[in-house]
Amino acid sequence: MLADPLSDALAVADARCTNTGGLTAGGDWALRLPGGDNLQVRALVKGDCLLIVEDENEILRLEEGDVLVIDGRRDIVVCSGPDVEPVHVDEVALDLRTRMARLGHGDGVVGVSGHIDLSRDYGALLREALPPMILIRGTDAEAPALSWLVSRLLEEAVADQPGVEFVTTHLTQVLFMQVLRACLAKADGLPAGWLRALADERLAPALRLMHGNPSLPWKLPELARAAAMSRATFALRFKEAAGVPPLTYLLNWRMRLAARELRQEDTPVAVIAQHVGYTSESAFSNAFRRTMGLSPRRYRDRARQEERG
Repeated sequence: MLADPLSDALAVADARCTNTGGLTAGGDWALRLPGGDNLQVRALVKGDCLLIVEDENEILRLEEGDVLVIDGRRDIVVCSGPDVEPVHVDEVALDLRTRMARLGHGDGVVGVSGHIDLSRDYGALLREALPPMILIRGTDAEAPALSWLVSRLLEEAVADQPGVEFVTTHLTQVLFMQVLRACLAKADGLPAGWLRALADERLAPALRLMHGNPSLPWKLPELARAAAMSRATFALRFKEAAGVPPLTYLLNWRMRLAARELRQEDTPVAVIAQHVGYTSESAFSNAFRRTMGLSPRRYRDRARQEERG
């Protein structure tokens, strides 16, 4: 199988759904949603409403079928109109069985949402690659697949069937992946980062080499040949797209893989060093310390302490 940098990055960032829920609203209503550490996937199943990013005074009209991914650190208000006083989300009663909230009168608006939790170390891997807000309109080419996933999320939320948490978690993750795929199709709006580099068909072969065999001693000429470019052209194009030179990207990727293995496994440091292309444990430890600010063993100890709480 070919290497899949998108799946790799999601795995290293430990992207997973932490909770799902929804909202039924009608009449005059407004709901304030405070920022947090998670990315948010929001989909409008029925009706239309406004989304306001308060700190930036940005107003966006959402319509039926729209799917939105937003950096959860920003405070937002969803509402029927900008003049309605918003209610804080903590003040709204939630049906514990369906995890659906109700606001106002009627059911003219129905939305579902999921929160994508990211690892503390490499959540930035996703955050930095994405714009603050991604909107997929219900009329876009990607809408049918997204619409099906959203409908299934809503059905699961209200059905109260065994295994609902497992199903909604994975549906939200697939929904998030579909949005990222849509981003790849519209790469012009992406900031410099690995996702924008992956969207560049000329650079993608070099990325797949680095992700598929990170332990190999890749050199700039080999990567340039994979991209069918001269070294100078490849290096310039890669840095413009990814934000860093190719070999710096490779170094950072190796350290991300090593950090995940240190967190999740008991593999000896010397073996991890080999997994990411180092024949010397000391050379690996020095590179890891420069990147992470801690030695591999200190990093592992701290990660285990944080996991125990």
